Amino acid sequence: MSIVTQRPSQGAAPAGVAAGAELTATPVAPAATEPAGDVPLPDPAPGTATLTDTHPTPHTAADARLGLEFPPDFGWGAATSAYQIEGAAKDDGRGESIWDTFSRTPGRTHGGDTGDVAADHYHRYPADLDLMRDLGLRSYRFSIAWPRVQPDGTGAPNQRGLDFYRRLVDGLLERGITPMATLYHWDLPQALQDTGGWENRDTAHRFADYARTVFDTLGAQVPTWLTVNEPKTVVQNGYIIGHHAPGRRDTDAAYMVAHHLQLAHGLAVRQLRDTGSRSRIGPALNLHPCYPADDSVATAEATRLYDGYENRLYLDPIFTGSYPADVLADLGPDSRLARGIRDGDLAAISSPVDLLAVQYYTPIYVTATGGTERRWPTSVAAWQQIFPDGMYDILTRVTRDYGPVPITVTENGLPTPDALAADGTVDDAGRVSFLRDHLAAAHRAIAAGVPLESYHVWSLMDNFEWEQGYAQRWGLIYVDYATQRRVPKRSAHWYRQVIADNAI
Repeated sequence: MSIVTQRPSQGAAPAGVAAGAELTATPVAPAATEPAGDVPLPDPAPGTATLTDTHPTPHTAADARLGLEFPPDFGWGAATSAYQIEGAAKDDGRGESIWDTFSRTPGRTHGGDTGDVAADHYHRYPADLDLMRDLGLRSYRFSIAWPRVQPDGTGAPNQRGLDFYRRLVDGLLERGITPMATLYHWDLPQALQDTGGWENRDTAHRFADYARTVFDTLGAQVPTWLTVNEPKTVVQNGYIIGHHAPGRRDTDAAYMVAHHLQLAHGLAVRQLRDTGSRSRIGPALNLHPCYPADDSVATAEATRLYDGYENRLYLDPIFTGSYPADVLADLGPDSRLARGIRDGDLAAISSPVDLLAVQYYTPIYVTATGGTERRWPTSVAAWQQIFPDGMYDILTRVTRDYGPVPITVTENGLPTPDALAADGTVDDAGRVSFLRDHLAAAHRAIAAGVPLESYHVWSLMDNFEWEQGYAQRWGLIYVDYATQRRVPKRSAHWYRQVIADNAI
């Protein structure tokens, strides 16, 4: 998922959140209507809940059907990432990542939580795959842990790590679920960080080598590859605010990192093409529509620049082969980004892609001074304003500005204050309402001509939520971390029916 962040010139409050703002939850009003009937499902894997083990709460206004059908071949999916669910941090030759280092540093994460165990997916993946099958998923977006494949980020691969992902992909295909694999979801090998990390241009080339290793092993079985997940979050949260790994606060370094992440993306695209693979490939970008807080000319100008840092800095190089001129001018000709662009870099970055993965969580309202305002209720994540129309706006904007590149939504969701009830159920009505309303916006975007192919809920299951540790729950599946028991929430039952009906 994404943490909303900020331009380097702003203060420390997350964008879209006033300093000291209180957290709010989405209210849901009950209504007395009957639940949809369950479709019989296979017997559960030992020790794992299925969608028939718990019974959905009767429909309320939160999950009322809207009668909106999706295209017949629409891909319904869910998403996770390696460090957030796998655990097994020291198993089978896995190396240390920057998130291992960061989360084990006192004061960096909520309660000192780490991803050492997380949801223990590494050991429990067969049962988790059965849950995905029972849910009816057509697509599963996951990430490959670079330090599990190359413990030090270079050299010969760790065969045990590659074998895990081979088993995972095989298990998905056996259950009729299409794999969608992300090469990098923030878990840089610590050994590469020790030599400069993403500030070091060589890391982009090491990433290309790693990508080639993975492509050569799994490429024929994975029809869709995503290169770098949310480079903006790495830049802003890892190098400006400093509350993500590697925990730096250096604006000039941050935008050098942006360039090297973009270069890594382009080099990975070229590696896949070089294999002769017929698989598709593209970036995964968290995009946030930026709106002016008022009608003044100054606010319009500030909003345009803010959008440059939030969106165009990552879209333009990939789709137009250039960085936005207003952002470069704002950073200045002596910035490390400007000085770090070499001949051929932008040609590599703009290597043709087959699709764009869009991740939408929140809008941003920009003031004349370049600050931000909150306009909508937030989830229990204070940075997230709940505004479904932003989904429509960002999808149509991308198609309008960059052409009809196929789009997949690879993250969209929210945390809710989930609790396991005495009867063994989890009633996350707020999540159901959120997903329904955002899917309605996505449906409207399709009707407007957006080539949206698929949608992936964030997240399949509760997990390690970065600096928030285990304090926030984002999943369709409740994870009891003490026992690793999985319990499908109300939203899982609802989403299962959406998939079965291909409609909301």
